[in-house]
Amino acid sequence: MVPRYARPDMTAIWSPENRFRIWFEIEAHATEALAELGTVPQSAAKALWDWWATKPVIDVDAIDAIEAVTKHDVIAFLTWVAENVGEEARFMHQGMTSSDVLDTCLAVQLAQAADILLADLDALLEAIKRRAYEHKLTPTIGRSHGIHAEPVTFGLKMAEAYAEFARCKARLVAARAEIATCAISGAVGTFANIDPRVEAHVAAKLGLAIEPVSTQVIPRDRHAMFFATLGVIASSIERLSVEVRHLQRTEVLEAEEYFSPGQKGSSAMPHKRNPVLTENLTGLARMVRSAAIPAMENVALWHERDISHSSVERFIGPDATITLDFALARLTGVVDKLLVYPERMQKNLDRMGGLVHSQRVLLALTQAGASREDSYALVQRNAMKVWESDGQLSLLELLKADADVTARLSAEQLTALFDLDYHMKHVDTIFARVFGG
Repeated sequence: MVPRYARPDMTAIWSPENRFRIWFEIEAHATEALAELGTVPQSAAKALWDWWATKPVIDVDAIDAIEAVTKHDVIAFLTWVAENVGEEARFMHQGMTSSDVLDTCLAVQLAQAADILLADLDALLEAIKRRAYEHKLTPTIGRSHGIHAEPVTFGLKMAEAYAEFARCKARLVAARAEIATCAISGAVGTFANIDPRVEAHVAAKLGLAIEPVSTQVIPRDRHAMFFATLGVIASSIERLSVEVRHLQRTEVLEAEEYFSPGQKGSSAMPHKRNPVLTENLTGLARMVRSAAIPAMENVALWHERDISHSSVERFIGPDATITLDFALARLTGVVDKLLVYPERMQKNLDRMGGLVHSQRVLLALTQAGASREDSYALVQRNAMKVWESDGQLSLLELLKADADVTARLSAEQLTALFDLDYHMKHVDTIFARVFGG
């Protein structure tokens, strides 16, 4: 985790203090259930909760010092609790194995992280929706292969982003549900030394589902799906970021990141206004995606358990969620303050002498009786003259002067084919699909 790209609420989820608090709650809830079943004394659960009610400070250094001797983190934690609670603490961890604590804790942490990420997505969606309606009918050029294609609106670009991030949210909701499972099933997952009702009790207390069948660990296909989902969200962040970066190029300059008073773009060139935030988001997206492959490789553990996944998850759990949280917040800020230049969009639309209307002419010629091949050739031979003139010639005027074209379409008909509003006639339909209503 790099502090530069971290926000406090998400970082706190991965703190040792939070981890140990979750461990304690797992152990205390399990002891409570064991007491209700008569396996351990009621006084054992009471002693744990009474101590916890004093709001003890989690002494991370003390736990780490014990681990330095035991070389086992869960045992170190249980030893520290026993030192504070007293004799009744011996009933903790009855019939449990370390993975019951570690995996259930990780499920809680990932669910907590998902809740923050879902709130982040809500904020981003709100910002995108506002900008989409603001520029619902702002005409701009659509590009394919980076080349002018046909007119769209800037609002449609935002609507596309909204729909994409809405899908991201739906995937994350599903991934959260899939990851939020509890396993308190003991060594190799057979419940031989602990009643399944203990697992059900702990799961209910922690807001988790019961893992239907575990080995000694929760199956890692769940984690693979979770981190793959984070990677897809990161890719969507990059897609919108790349769009902004392209629109901010000097030759395009249809939109750009907000440039705050006093901001500097270059140590050498005072004129520079660079898309530094969206470039940064492209890099952060790469880092989030990098967690997906090791998460998938963690699925294939040996038999009922090994710990090859453990070191991986100690990295990717915090790093992927913290980085994605920061990236979503940053992208929300970019969208919220994005500077949009409709005049430049119109200028770019007009730059190539009306070439953006070529398909309408092609279709009109076919409707007027020309074959598609002949229609294409008639339009293309005029369009290439405009292309080669770098937009100095007008496609409409060339077509009006082409006898083969005017033999089928009048000057008035040709002029009507160059109406920009034609391309916006279904914007309302698309917005209704995306935003409802």
